[in-house]
Amino acid sequence: MTLIENIKNANSLIIGTSQGIGLCFVKKLLQDERISKVYATYRNPSNAEELLSLTDEYPDKLTCLMMDITEESEIIASVQRISTEVSKLHLVINCVGLLHDENLQPEKSLKQINTENLLRYFQINSIGAVLLAKHLLPLFKHKEPSVFATISAKVGSIGDNQLGGWYGYRASKAALNMLMRNVAIEYGRSCPQTIVVTLHPGTTDTRLSRPFQRNVPPEKLFSVERTVSQLLTVIEQLQAGDSGQFFSWDGSKLPW
Repeated sequence: MTLIENIKNANSLIIGTSQGIGLCFVKKLLQDERISKVYATYRNPSNAEELLSLTDEYPDKLTCLMMDITEESEIIASVQRISTEVSKLHLVINCVGLLHDENLQPEKSLKQINTENLLRYFQINSIGAVLLAKHLLPLFKHKEPSVFATISAKVGSIGDNQLGGWYGYRASKAALNMLMRNVAIEYGRSCPQTIVVTLHPGTTDTRLSRPFQRNVPPEKLFSVERTVSQLLTVIEQLQAGDSGQFFSWDGSKLPW
């Protein structure tokens, strides 16, 4: 990557790697000779079998950490574990996100709003990311170029919203964008070599988007591999002045 191509033995952390985009990031970085260490978090071992199997192939490069992004104590424990092995991180990508599960579906109208679901959206999509920023800050306090990227979503853009609906998901991603914008400003003072961005991956063929793919044109539905390659290209092209911005998969800036 351009930002870290002059750095040997770069350290990376990918959050949310049981499957989909996060798992693909791990696979790509394991094959990158510029990356010395890949730390990968997962929440549920039963869903992370493919990830955990990679430790046999890359025992010295990959470290898997069980961590729930909604539990601050688990974030603290994971960061402490990383800190016993390395003193700095160069690339962090937060891939955790919730759109639906067995007990939760995006709201189509106000009558479907309930407090419990809204709180869950915000806890996973918004609050987890800023807790990561809080505890990862010491590992970014170094003088080498670094990136802290979080997967957001275009539907979290207030300026782009023409359709409504999906109240909790839209609002939690909008909140994520604001929180990470704040983080970018504070990191600009405390660890100015770190670029903080949010990224829209496009509609990717994962479990998150599968129930909502019916009206997506085939050319707009990306494979996981394509999405990860496109996002890595965006990350590679980031400049210092880009910190605090919201980028789409093609490198264009999205409105707030």
